[in-house]
Amino acid sequence: QVQLVESGGGRVQPGGSLRLSCTASRSISDHAAVMWYRQTPGNQRDLVALITTTATNYANFAKGRFTISRDNTKSTYYLQMNDLKPEDTAVYYCFVAGFWGQGTQVIVSS
Repeated sequence: QVQLVESGGGRVQPGGSLRLSCTASRSISDHAAVMWYRQTPGNQRDLVALITTTATNYANFAKGRFTISRDNTKSTYYLQMNDLKPEDTAVYYCFVAGFWGQGTQVIVSS
């Protein structure tokens, strides 16, 4: 069993930045893919970004604004979000090695 603890969410004005973190309760294989999803009320979770040992991929809405990264030595995974827009408002979840984080709320509003 792995617990993933997320942090870094909050309220920010349009154009602002946030960095989300997801820390695992134990070491996870460096080969495990890491994904960030987001979800708004009444909707399914949408993939935001994915990182493997060889590649990163982003949803179209995230390209050029979001950056996914990982620090395997700390079992911590990141999502840097820049130039945030009101439509980025959602609960963001990390998904690693078959486990979900608890989610962190991001609100983009003036």
